[in-house]
Amino acid sequence: MTAHLDAETLAPPVDGRRARTVASRARILEAMIDLLQEGETQPSAEAVAAKAGVGVRTVFRLFSDVDGLYRGLQRTMAERLAPILAEPVTGALAERLDLLVGRRAQIFEEMARPKAFADMHRARSSELQETHRLFIVAQRALLLGHLDGLLPDDVDLASALDLALSFDAWRRLRDDQGLSREVAERVMRRMARALIASTLNP
Repeated sequence: MTAHLDAETLAPPVDGRRARTVASRARILEAMIDLLQEGETQPSAEAVAAKAGVGVRTVFRLFSDVDGLYRGLQRTMAERLAPILAEPVTGALAERLDLLVGRRAQIFEEMARPKAFADMHRARSSELQETHRLFIVAQRALLLGHLDGLLPDDVDLASALDLALSFDAWRRLRDDQGLSREVAERVMRRMARALIASTLNP
């Protein structure tokens, strides 16, 4: 007699240990980002373990590779920010700039402390250096992509907008100048508008 084979029968058994490892890794990454955003500049393994609900040995076992830890943090942050980045940007040039400044203020606030944590270790990691380079390239590409067809053909203007609306400018306003989020957003919006006005009305 031939046994009946269905999809469930043919499916490989679930690897429970691997599933638990994946879940623990995700909780650890979420916990570390939360601690960073709460003001911890160098979260301890004990603090991360307590917040994630795992043992300290699990933290060390899963993230003995420092570059792997940073990769995981960046991937988790990207997942958190994806819904914001997916929101459409429409309207005239001034409207789009206003939307982009507001969106970047939200994103930059979310990623400020995790990014600062990674930047503290960037000099010792070629992978972090490359990730930082790609982040800068992506910022510019996203900005110019949303403004495609609306900006004058002006390379200097594109570079100036890229700088004015960059994470580095945001960090300078928030950390070095000590501005509130609302004031920093207003200043960034004013810079963007001034750059456009100076080009359209020389």
